[in-house]
Amino acid sequence: MEQHPSRQVPAEHRWPAIIGVVAALALYTFLPNDLLSVQRYVVVGIGLLLVIPLLILNPHRLNRETRLSRLLSLGLALLILVANQITLVLLIKLLVEGTHDGPPLLLSALQVWLTNVIAFALVFWELDRGGPVARTRLARDKLQPADFRFPQDEDDDAITEVRARSSAVADWVPTFVDYLYFSLSNSMAFSPTDTMPLSHRAKLLMGLEALAGFIILALVIARAVSLIG
Repeated sequence: MEQHPSRQVPAEHRWPAIIGVVAALALYTFLPNDLLSVQRYVVVGIGLLLVIPLLILNPHRLNRETRLSRLLSLGLALLILVANQITLVLLIKLLVEGTHDGPPLLLSALQVWLTNVIAFALVFWELDRGGPVARTRLARDKLQPADFRFPQDEDDDAITEVRARSSAVADWVPTFVDYLYFSLSNSMAFSPTDTMPLSHRAKLLMGLEALAGFIILALVIARAVSLIG
């Protein structure tokens, strides 16, 4: 996809998102057998198969996109998210039952929580303003409406050194690291911090992530207290 002459931001690096995908799949792979059996290999296998064509199309920077690659990329993010939500339900069941060894179960909760942070970051990254390729290639007035408002989107009237990094001055756009950071903060604070959801789907997704994080934290604390007792 040719970059519009009005844009000056370089295409986003491919590897931060790929590292996130591999980390999420690795965390999913090494969950205890009590949580998952054969389905873990199905999910990981499909995930790796989806990664291969995406890497071939954009091995270094995200500057090319087809309808198929867009569907594959969205499908990969949603696969990891949905699979982890199912695992979360199984984890909640085990935590509530309290019949399994405590330390391995608490470690599983950490793995599910970390995978949740990465999975939601990937979905946010894929959905916002038409995705990572569109955000740097298309003219601003051709982008899809934003799902999230970042601080840089409104810093053009700030002091000079802050204004220099704003969307209006530097043609700044969020990258995967930005979505990973606010996914992490949302999962810990259970609410928006510096990045605000604008669309209904963004609010629902952030609400689901905050709810999942809260449930894991509450049940893990309760389980840890019972072990101490």
